[in-house]
Amino acid sequence: MTQPFNTIALVGRHEDERVAEPMAALASYLTKTGTAVIANPGIARAFGARAVEESAIADEADLIIAVGGDGTMLYAAKLAGDVNVPLLGVNRGRLGFLTDVLPTEMIASLQRILRGEFCREMRLLLDAQVQAPDGSQRSATALNDIVVQRCESGRMLYFETRIAGKRLNAHAGDGLIVATPTGSTAYALSCGGPIIEPNLNAIVIVPVCPHTLSDRPIVISADLGVEVVLHAHGNTKAEIAVDGLTLGELGPEDRLVITRSARRITLIHPPGYDFYEILRSKLHWGHDSRFAADPGDAG
Repeated sequence: MTQPFNTIALVGRHEDERVAEPMAALASYLTKTGTAVIANPGIARAFGARAVEESAIADEADLIIAVGGDGTMLYAAKLAGDVNVPLLGVNRGRLGFLTDVLPTEMIASLQRILRGEFCREMRLLLDAQVQAPDGSQRSATALNDIVVQRCESGRMLYFETRIAGKRLNAHAGDGLIVATPTGSTAYALSCGGPIIEPNLNAIVIVPVCPHTLSDRPIVISADLGVEVVLHAHGNTKAEIAVDGLTLGELGPEDRLVITRSARRITLIHPPGYDFYEILRSKLHWGHDSRFAADPGDAG
């Protein structure tokens, strides 16, 4: 059988010893299998890979392996760009909903993946576009979320949201999160949003510290566009973050328009990947001591 991935890129913060160790093991194993290994110049020098500028990685790689946490996977997703190079995540972070392969299992998992034994998953992306009164635009694409947040502490934001052109609500609070199913287990979850199954064509809108308790999260179809307009209120300033990277300030005259991207990101998982098992593991579901005893001992 033809190997599905002939050139593999390694991405991660190799200065971190916890990342460097599995990255070195991956580079060594892949080289022994005859797979071409590429990386940015810093990683390439450390692990004997072929140096490629990060801007060219998507053009040369058949697969990107991100070693680290979900932040590293988000960075790798940016590198994948319009080419949509598949991503595989090795978890050296904390929660790691996206980086689902453990270092102790990575070589065995990679052996099977290189034999073509894997599952492929397409994840939804969101496009954020800030439209200014002068006609200028700023845009970015999110795998996780698009966040409107205040620039100054102690000052609430006042803004309005529309869905498919229809008014949803007027909000007062610290900000707003518009998250994909992938991002539903990130910042949105910590703000009380629901977990959305990754394959659903849906997004969630989550207020951040709303001033009124009735301002609750809402799940909508990803096919419906979301618009956010900031209300002028004193010197309050807001900024937009897309997957944690600043897109700039949002002024009262600007419009933030969020739509489902035409592109998707492809994730590669080893055989047996189970999203619900990851939820149980990461969120410690079922670890309640009340259910630890044998049910036969009850009564």
